[in-house]
Amino acid sequence: MHWRNVELKKLLTFACLLLSAACTKPAADTKQPASGTNNQPQIASTSVVKVTPEPLVLAKGGSGDAIVHLQIQQGYHINANPATFSYLIPTKLDITPASGVSVDFITYPDPLTKTFSFADAPLKVYEGDTIVKARLKAAPSAESAKHNLSAKLRVQACDDQVCYAPGTIDLAIVVDVK
Repeated sequence: MHWRNVELKKLLTFACLLLSAACTKPAADTKQPASGTNNQPQIASTSVVKVTPEPLVLAKGGSGDAIVHLQIQQGYHINANPATFSYLIPTKLDITPASGVSVDFITYPDPLTKTFSFADAPLKVYEGDTIVKARLKAAPSAESAKHNLSAKLRVQACDDQVCYAPGTIDLAIVVDVK
């Protein structure tokens, strides 16, 4: 009976070693990760979108549209606002109000609807050159001066294969209150 326990222990030890080796062996990956491994360049969502805000002049007590130009590099797109699916990150402009200058609302462009290999359904996206508008309002008591409104544009860029990690672009919108 003792030899059976010894043989059983040897068999269990061998099985554990075999399983351990199988579990630690890296699995073959059929898809290339978006992180840029395997000598592929890393793509940052913020590196494929150029943001250019236009200066805005407002009269005290007046309102107007601040225009933010988005130039999306060819071969890429960014998700629309609202995004097609809840798990996608929409393009979103956040503006911090300045003394006497407030944000009424933000208007996003009409999206393109396109089909991509990585998505089961068509997606609403922005490509090429587009604009986001922010309706800003100067209080009647606003100081006559140039105000720099701090803003952040959150984007998630994709190509025709995959979507990349979202990122945030810092910008300043110059509002000259007269």
